[in-house]
Amino acid sequence: MRLKSSLWVSAYLRRAMLSGAFGAVARHGDDDAGAVFVKIVIDNNNACLFGPAPVYALEPGEGRKWRRLTMAADEIDGFLIREHGFDPDLWVVEIEDREGRDFFTETEIYEGE
Repeated sequence: MRLKSSLWVSAYLRRAMLSGAFGAVARHGDDDAGAVFVKIVIDNNNACLFGPAPVYALEPGEGRKWRRLTMAADEIDGFLIREHGFDPDLWVVEIEDREGRDFFTETEIYEGE
């Protein structure tokens, strides 16, 4: 069973902040099942984005998995605006961390394409 998006986001933000990073909800989506994107801001010129892994990458009953979306830092906001056009229920969580930590466990990251 998968956690509601609002509960997952709250727990994720808490994990990041307890580790010394700053985090905030940049876009509040559907509380129950909205897709979540996580933007990691390292400094003014460097950021990375994690989005949901493809459905085929999940095993039955498995929790959330994440895929690193590779793009230039200045393209991330435009990408998220376009995604919001497709899915108005999505969440965007922003983490500011100079070390660039993502606060996921290794089992949550999908390494495929």
